Amino acid sequence: MNFVRFLAGHRAEFGALLLQHVVLVLVSTGVAVAIGIPIGIIAARRPRLGAPIVWFANIVQTIPSLAMFGFLLPLPFVGGLGARVAIVVLILYALLPIVRTTIAGIRSVDPALVEAGTALGMTPGQLLRQVELPLAVPSIVAGIRVAAVIGVGTATIAAAVGAGGLGEYIFRGLSMVDPSVILAGAVPAAALALTVDGALLWMESGLRRARRHRVRVPVTAAALMLVVAVAALAATRRHGDVIRVGSKNFTEQIVLGELIAQTIERHAGVAVERRLNLGGTFICDRAVRSGDIDVYVEYTGTAATAIFKDPVERDPSRVFEHVRQRYAGAGLTLLPALGYDNTFAILVRGADARRFGLATIGDVAPLAPNWTPGFGYEFLQRADGYPGLVQTYGLRFGRAPRAMDLSLIYRALATHQVDLIAGDATSGLIAAYDLVMLRDDRRYFPPYDAAPVARTATLLRYPRVRAALESLAGRIRVEDIRQMNHAVDAERQDPADVARAALARLEREPRSGG
Repeated sequence: MNFVRFLAGHRAEFGALLLQHVVLVLVSTGVAVAIGIPIGIIAARRPRLGAPIVWFANIVQTIPSLAMFGFLLPLPFVGGLGARVAIVVLILYALLPIVRTTIAGIRSVDPALVEAGTALGMTPGQLLRQVELPLAVPSIVAGIRVAAVIGVGTATIAAAVGAGGLGEYIFRGLSMVDPSVILAGAVPAAALALTVDGALLWMESGLRRARRHRVRVPVTAAALMLVVAVAALAATRRHGDVIRVGSKNFTEQIVLGELIAQTIERHAGVAVERRLNLGGTFICDRAVRSGDIDVYVEYTGTAATAIFKDPVERDPSRVFEHVRQRYAGAGLTLLPALGYDNTFAILVRGADARRFGLATIGDVAPLAPNWTPGFGYEFLQRADGYPGLVQTYGLRFGRAPRAMDLSLIYRALATHQVDLIAGDATSGLIAAYDLVMLRDDRRYFPPYDAAPVARTATLLRYPRVRAALESLAGRIRVEDIRQMNHAVDAERQDPADVARAALARLEREPRSGG
């Protein structure tokens, strides 16, 4: 019932994401058909020439889809965030079944028929068009069917690189640990895959009954898919100016992304495209530098240590000024901070804290040999993360840290899968799961003031966008963001609704001098 209510309350958004998903599959499958069928024909007629092509397609299929997106992100022309890189990946995955079934279809033609055609004086081209291709069409359509179904499934991963589609609900649900939101993406994606499979199966069956139309089907089908895809893509294109707002892949960032997007929409009068839940720090940093997004919220300590690889600095004002200057050199602007510090929180279960009298991170040292820690992937690699933490506090854990997504780490601690985690000080799940934040008594972590990072060219072109973003400066308190995170994580409220309520509250409150 929660799943049904979620879809009912997000009809417009669901329709847009479904259309994006369909466009991704149509465009990629249509292009794969247009490329794959000719390649398959060449490979069937000239095996030596076709062998390397089939080998390449086989290699592509062995690469995990998420890794493929990661490989292509930094490449020129085909890389970057958005639909472009997603379509390239989907085309690559669709090629193998189409090429293979085209080869199999051409090679399955009875040699006696080819010899008869040759005896009648038919040229190789005529043999292909009038004999081989018509008989191979059912096999080719079967390959297209497989490719399309693969595309529907793989397109859900495309949301991780800002391409939209139903995968946005899946990733959003994972970050919120909300099964209803996950189902809102997974169930329609499964239904779409079954629909596509059924429609192409019906077409395949029809082709087996209608031999006289088979010659034109491959070209006609490819052309029709391309026409529909281009029309759908044109329908979804945004006209006029647009500001692209990004975010990382955890609850607070999604809420902040909505807060930034709605602030721009309200006060700058510019259309906003949301590219939320993109991934970790480095994906968002690359996106804003390349122009795939125009603004996102970063944390000063994260920028200093993870992005710029600078030594850890403790003074908040000095860190902010240093980071601001480093961004300026890259054509980016660090806008005034929102007003709170989201430091890393070393968390333990409340029951353990009370039982062992744990108050500081150093108190964990005697217990560490019997404990299993759990951390996010990024924390394990960062200069201000796990390596420095264990060195500073002399922690010698008896088991290797368990790496997992940030959206799962709090529940893992609450359910005794791990005994200590590094979370966010502003997380709403700290109170929900009765967790205790240990004091950083040796001041290991630098300040992490949340502040928007924007492309300087965008701010110069849209002065009202700068003014809108600066209107949030110093107005978000730790208690505010913790309450917003709790509303999403524990109360299952929609991030857009939570951000909208926060903006309404800010408009009612007078601005202070600070």
